[in-house]
Amino acid sequence: MTFTVTELPERERFEARDEAGTLAGVVTYQVTGPIIVYTHTEVVPEFEGRGAGSALARAVMDDAKARGRTVVPMCPFLAGWLDKHPGYESIVARSTRRVK
Repeated sequence: MTFTVTELPERERFEARDEAGTLAGVVTYQVTGPIIVYTHTEVVPEFEGRGAGSALARAVMDDAKARGRTVVPMCPFLAGWLDKHPGYESIVARSTRRVK
């Protein structure tokens, strides 16, 4: 299945839609200067397991990379996706908290 991902900056979100234009999922965000915080990913139940979440994750990370932004992945889905796709580590903010 193919998804088209589009940014809606006025709503601070990216949307994934299928070939018919049906909303499959969203990623919400907040931008402060060069930092983008991805706050939530939601996939419509009918599209779960069909690649909508991965299409969104790849699109938002590629967008952040192209714009020279630093990503803070607050969303558990996106954080988990990044664990499986390490090619983006150069733009992901690192925690400065030390574990004792």
